[in-house]
Amino acid sequence: MAGPVVSVIVPCRNERATIERSVASMLAQHGVPGEIELVVADGRSDDGTREILDRLAQVDHRVRVIDNPGLIVSTALNLAVAAARADVIVRMDTHSEYAGDYVANCLEALQSTGALNVGGPALTRGDGYFQCANALAYQSPFSVGGARFHDPHYEGWVDTVTYGCWHKDTLLRVGLFDEALVRNQDDELNLLLIRSGGRIWQTPRIQSWYRPRASWSALFKQYLQYGYWKVRVIRKHKVPASIRHLVPGLFVAALIALMPAAFVWPAARWTLAVIVLSYASVLLIASLVICARKERRKYFVVMPAVLAAYHLGYGVGFIAGLFGLLRAPSRAPRAFSNLTR
Repeated sequence: MAGPVVSVIVPCRNERATIERSVASMLAQHGVPGEIELVVADGRSDDGTREILDRLAQVDHRVRVIDNPGLIVSTALNLAVAAARADVIVRMDTHSEYAGDYVANCLEALQSTGALNVGGPALTRGDGYFQCANALAYQSPFSVGGARFHDPHYEGWVDTVTYGCWHKDTLLRVGLFDEALVRNQDDELNLLLIRSGGRIWQTPRIQSWYRPRASWSALFKQYLQYGYWKVRVIRKHKVPASIRHLVPGLFVAALIALMPAAFVWPAARWTLAVIVLSYASVLLIASLVICARKERRKYFVVMPAVLAAYHLGYGVGFIAGLFGLLRAPSRAPRAFSNLTR
């Protein structure tokens, strides 16, 4: 029997509530010129997820479950790539839903563009008040610095995409995902691809819908980790992939520097007041723009706090990452090494 034409790789750990629905969505692909396989790397789930996966694998030969003793996403992806039997690999995630033609459009874009990696924009869906507000913020350039993969309509060359689709030999050639990174391993891989002379293509025809964090604290912790691990990526490559990665850290550093000085230096007090008031005003203006439509107005009350979680979480994490390199460059504190959801 011919092997699969596409291997879908999925990192997974403790996803009992959603895993069955996620797997069904991943397998419900049409327009693919052959069979797909689903390789799920389970990080030793202890909530019943593994038992569900094993049952699904027993009833559908397309599902393969492997163990991820490293527990983190990077190790899961690398193990899944090694186990994949197809020449083309598509990454999927258990926190997203996928259009039925997702894989087919990945294959078409990979073939027609000559890109080393292809993907779609970061679309969102939410359940509940805060998650819906977060989904709106996630699409705003003000929350993420204008990253093109947050633009649902953009088609063209980008520096990173959501998830990704590659030829397996491309991943093997650049060295796979860095297992020293708990977060930002996909951005780092895309930086490797670009620095090797490759390009990355985004098309809105590749559609998936991500479910963002459902509370302020979870969102803050998520971006705290993103900021922390971005420092490790910059240290490794000696250059940031984009200037937007530095702005939140510079903002938080300015606040930290000015706060003690404000007690003894009037000029610092006025400077701090101007920065804080200006930032608060920008938050309000951005929130008004995001919530301008009638059906979005109910989210205005919480929107400034949602946007601030992106900026301050990332900025504080970035500063912590800089200090972490000075104190223990090879080790990360538990707050930054434990995955959050």
